[in-house]
Amino acid sequence: MSLAQPLRIITLIGQAITPYLPALARLRIEIFRDWPYLYDGEESYEREYMRSYAASPRAAVIAAIDGAALDGAAPDGEDVVGVSTCLPLADESANVQAPFLDQRLAVESYFYFGESVLRKEYRNQGIGGAFFTAREAHAKSFGDYAFTAFCAVQRPVDHPLRPADYVPLDAFWTRRGYVKQPDLQCGMRWLDVGQAEPTEKKLTFWTKALA
Repeated sequence: MSLAQPLRIITLIGQAITPYLPALARLRIEIFRDWPYLYDGEESYEREYMRSYAASPRAAVIAAIDGAALDGAAPDGEDVVGVSTCLPLADESANVQAPFLDQRLAVESYFYFGESVLRKEYRNQGIGGAFFTAREAHAKSFGDYAFTAFCAVQRPVDHPLRPADYVPLDAFWTRRGYVKQPDLQCGMRWLDVGQAEPTEKKLTFWTKALA
């Protein structure tokens, strides 16, 4: 499916990410508040988190921009409608690397895909697929990664906040060539909407061999 126009997909690397940090932070908070993440985020934390991508030489942020924002300029927050991130697994935090090390897998062989967040009105227009295509192309450009990987939160099917019409993305990921790896799970802590304290969540990895 072709992308909506005049929406553009751009790849930001290094310090080119910095002008976009406020908009990216706000977008993560907005989208991750919904099921299945239910994340009650803070903008100050989000901006600091996104700076880790600017600090990783091989990291990239893929942004979907709707409007006529100029390349390299700090866009208005409303122009950034989606974002997807990636960086070498070796540059990720210890908890994300842990399941690979436990399975004696070389973290240096994996390029890790972080989040993909997209406003609801822009979904089902090919943007999610474009995010994967751009991240895979970025990973392949280095020539020394054998796999890509990402992880997804596991929520109970009987969770009281699960929408009745919720459709998991498993089929979409499978069509993209990703395979669920039940033996690769990591833990992350965050504050759920409506809760008083952060709790630990389990996230399961999906992997794909790079051609």
